[in-house]
Amino acid sequence: MKELKHINKYFYKYRKRLLFGVLITIGAKIFALFTPRFIGKAITTISDAIKGDITNEVFKQELAMNILYLIGAAVITGIFTFLMRQTIINVSRYIEYDLKNEVYQQYQNLSLNFYKSNRTGDLMNRISEDVGKVRMYAGPAIMYTINTVTLFIVALIYMLSVAPKLTLYTVLPLPVLSFIIYKLSSIINKRSRIVQEYLSHLSTYTQESFSGISVIKSYGIERENYDEFNALSETSKQKQIDLTKVQALFFPSMILLIGISNILVAYIGGMQYINGEIKEIGTIAEFLIYVNMLTWPVATVGWVTNLVQQAEASQKRINEFLKEEPEIKNNNPTPSHINGNIVFDKVTYTYPDTNITALDGVSFEIQKGETLAILGKTGSGKSTILDLIGRLYDVQEGTIKIDGVPVDQINLQSLREHIGYVPQDAFLFSDTIENNIKFGKGDASEEEVINAAKLSDVHKNIKGFKNGYQTKLGERGITLSGGQKQRISIARAIIKTPEIMLFDDCLSAVDTETEEKILKSLRKITVGKTTIIVSHRVSSAKDADKIIVLENGKIIQNGTHESLVNSDGYYKELYLKQLSTKEL
Repeated sequence: MKELKHINKYFYKYRKRLLFGVLITIGAKIFALFTPRFIGKAITTISDAIKGDITNEVFKQELAMNILYLIGAAVITGIFTFLMRQTIINVSRYIEYDLKNEVYQQYQNLSLNFYKSNRTGDLMNRISEDVGKVRMYAGPAIMYTINTVTLFIVALIYMLSVAPKLTLYTVLPLPVLSFIIYKLSSIINKRSRIVQEYLSHLSTYTQESFSGISVIKSYGIERENYDEFNALSETSKQKQIDLTKVQALFFPSMILLIGISNILVAYIGGMQYINGEIKEIGTIAEFLIYVNMLTWPVATVGWVTNLVQQAEASQKRINEFLKEEPEIKNNNPTPSHINGNIVFDKVTYTYPDTNITALDGVSFEIQKGETLAILGKTGSGKSTILDLIGRLYDVQEGTIKIDGVPVDQINLQSLREHIGYVPQDAFLFSDTIENNIKFGKGDASEEEVINAAKLSDVHKNIKGFKNGYQTKLGERGITLSGGQKQRISIARAIIKTPEIMLFDDCLSAVDTETEEKILKSLRKITVGKTTIIVSHRVSSAKDADKIIVLENGKIIQNGTHESLVNSDGYYKELYLKQLSTKEL
């Protein structure tokens, strides 16, 4: 139960509802226990009437009263049971809601390195399947535990007061049941954890297959993909069966033990009645009903134990992520204003997962309103510079300052609100085009959305769609071409009108004519804003105030377009190569 202590804060949060639910549960069980008593009395009355101990008139009167009491107890029990479920089960749904929000918030706080080492399917499984298992503990497990405890306490007290010896024989099998549960619970816990892990593997494989279905089809490996999925599914099934085999031992054991209790009640109770130790024949009927009333609570002991063990295993998996400390922390809770002066001073960064040094002693400065272009071969560290500015990673050596303040001392939310970032791999959500553009500014008007689309030269494409801006996109924007996705991604960034604009090779999927149109628009909207353009094309860089060329994480050239084309080096070679290609 150590791992499940995490949700005690939610029990405290909803303590009033839970307390009311507990009281209702106790009340429901107390009234439920009146039923055997009234039935026993009715049988005794019938027996007395048969033997002639009471008159026919008294028989009818007492039998009618017992029936009325029985109906009243049943109605009250039904009402209380309804309220009990409405209270406790609802609380479990509130806890499920809170826990999912907590996990999701933690997912958003965790750094990019976390997502590089954990699979999407596993993340999804922990926030859905695992949280669902914990909810079963917070609701049904607690409700049936209270049911069982209340029923046993009240029933045993009454049974002991009526027939102590018969009661002892009735509950004799229960210690055996407790021993069986103790032995099996640890096995269930281990196998439950294994089952959840394999469900995560299965979810991850399925998610990756659906996301990469175009690659699977293009390579014609549907059969191989299916075989791998089938093998993983078969293993997962076997783990489920292994768990079910252990769980299946509970109920046959309980049924056997309850049957033994019934036999003992009938035999021992009958002998005591014959010997005169039990005065009323109805007492035996009462005890038989009590035994059968205790059948389901005893059965739920195994079920509840199973729920608790599964919840423990699931909460342990959830806690592993909740205890994960974000690498990027907000060191300044006070909102910051940003102008856009950026300084890199001997910045070095090595990716911890690959040990590749992306930047090695990089230094440069951009004033507010200037445009910096960064060129270089693939893997030279261009994108890393943009990631460090937005604090997707923190530098290991050197410093980055914005407006003279170290970037890690600026309010993280303010920093990112003042940045418009267009990634190299344009990611669009499964939503309308309008909402994808408004993602950067949720309260943007229709006019602002259209203007941003025009500036990124995608408005005409959107109007050509049947539903225009209300066109629903497929997952990751699969409905659109690569160039359309990039331009919508640009529109999403510029609609924010941020102080710092970062473009990570975002024009690679458009032709040179469209590129020129977009660059012309960008030159207008980036006036007075700090802009960094990462590109493989000289055409995207030539109008920048400053240009730097990276190679193996180091700056090998810097200057303006005019100075660099007149100097031997990578930039001039790239310019001549692209110029000759354009002429051809």
